[in-house]
Amino acid sequence: MENPAKLNTASHLFDVVVIGGGISGLAAAKLLSEYGINVVVLEARDRVGGRTYTVRNEHVNWVDVGGAYVGPTQNRILRLSKELGIETYKVNISERLVQYVKGKIYPFRGAFPPVWNPVAYLDYNNLWRTMDEMGKEIPADAPWQASHAEEWDKMTMKDLFDKICWTKTAREFATLFVNINVTSEPHEVSALWFLWYVKQCGGTTRIFSVTNGGQERKFVGGSGQVSEQIMALLGDRVKLSRPVTFIDQTGDNIIVETLNHEIYQCRYVISAIPPTLTAKIHFQPELPPERNQLIQRLPMGAVIKCMVYYKEAFWKKKDFCGCMIIEDEEAPISITLDDTKPDGSLPAIMGFILARKADRLAKLHKEIRKRKICELYAKVLGSQEALHPVHYEEKNWCEEQYSGGCYTAYFPPGIMTQFGRVIRQPVGRVYFAGTETATQWSGYMEGAVQAGERAAREVLNALGKVDKKDIWVQEPESKDVPSVEITHTFLERNLPSVPGLLKITGISTCLAALCIVAYKFKLLSRP
Repeated sequence: MENPAKLNTASHLFDVVVIGGGISGLAAAKLLSEYGINVVVLEARDRVGGRTYTVRNEHVNWVDVGGAYVGPTQNRILRLSKELGIETYKVNISERLVQYVKGKIYPFRGAFPPVWNPVAYLDYNNLWRTMDEMGKEIPADAPWQASHAEEWDKMTMKDLFDKICWTKTAREFATLFVNINVTSEPHEVSALWFLWYVKQCGGTTRIFSVTNGGQERKFVGGSGQVSEQIMALLGDRVKLSRPVTFIDQTGDNIIVETLNHEIYQCRYVISAIPPTLTAKIHFQPELPPERNQLIQRLPMGAVIKCMVYYKEAFWKKKDFCGCMIIEDEEAPISITLDDTKPDGSLPAIMGFILARKADRLAKLHKEIRKRKICELYAKVLGSQEALHPVHYEEKNWCEEQYSGGCYTAYFPPGIMTQFGRVIRQPVGRVYFAGTETATQWSGYMEGAVQAGERAAREVLNALGKVDKKDIWVQEPESKDVPSVEITHTFLERNLPSVPGLLKITGISTCLAALCIVAYKFKLLSRP
């Protein structure tokens, strides 16, 4: 590996090598280049974009088969895309959304489906309120320092739901909420991690909503343009099909070797790949024990993203917007959104096959998945037109060896408090980016930009070009996509939980009984 003759053949000498050509790595490289730093990006795939991927063909024009959604408070990705001349458009929810439960459809408007059963409503309300209140206790930049960190990290979200949900309907929707947001199961994820994840995305309403939430908008032309345009700016400083296999920090310069045996020498490295993929790289000296343990313990979520195209947006004829929330274990898709182009062309419905269902349905042939999805849409939307698509696109992110899954890595119980604090800690002259290391909108494109630019400023600080106090920068709010503060009504804040209601009812019953007894005793005691 360190044959001098081999090293002498290399003329690749840089200030910084960035590993990973997704949004995070390219955001880091862009910022470094603006400071005049000699940087190179080594990307394993034959394309940039990482977990964002815009497919282009005659059937779809363009379609995002990976990360796609942006919204208010995601100010860094909005700033970056505006700088690159990429416009956003709003996802359509003009018509009614649909909830499908136990074979019945319930059209509605708003972020969450309405609940008519008063006991179930109290349970739902207490669920969201409790999750948001618990999240407020968790520091966004150091969840392991929360006052209940140890206790909550030992629990799974299933444990928490079993503790706070009294109705089956609330528990089932809570499971769906985890599936949709982190493409994994409640029994797999740490309660501390998931509560932190929701909190750093702005809370339960912000993370789940379309309007004023994380799914409000998409990019005209696709999110892949963000990475493609940064690559165009950087030119030949982005190298494709270069999986990194070896990093040697023992000399004055860091030696980085790729799978095709190219050697790059540099002063600093930024790793902008999912934590688990770091295990594909050999390090000299070896990684510290905590970092080594961490990267082995952060699995990726599981998702297949599916787009079904139709001749016309037939769902609009029924005053449906194309958004469906589907609670049915046999249904392949759990949630959908309208994926029609902003000009109304190429009507389509995007659906996610999530978590346990992604694993199960991945074993089927693509045409069978397509048929099952169309049959589901026909049932939920009450239209045979759903059975006759004109085109189908899908992407199973679990089969991507340079992602390992999507949307993000998750923390199983016990890992955050034991190893979480090292996630952003540099190892020698190797710094870490990637959306998993973000403290706002981690798991999203916004988190990728925050992490990439933060890692770049850490390197700039090491190079003496940025003060330490300027490593973390507060991003001003986007003027084009302003956020609206999420507020809760008096009832939402003060309604009792189900056990609270039972307690109140019990006390009231006891008081009434005492009053009756006292009244009767008074009558009996009269002369």
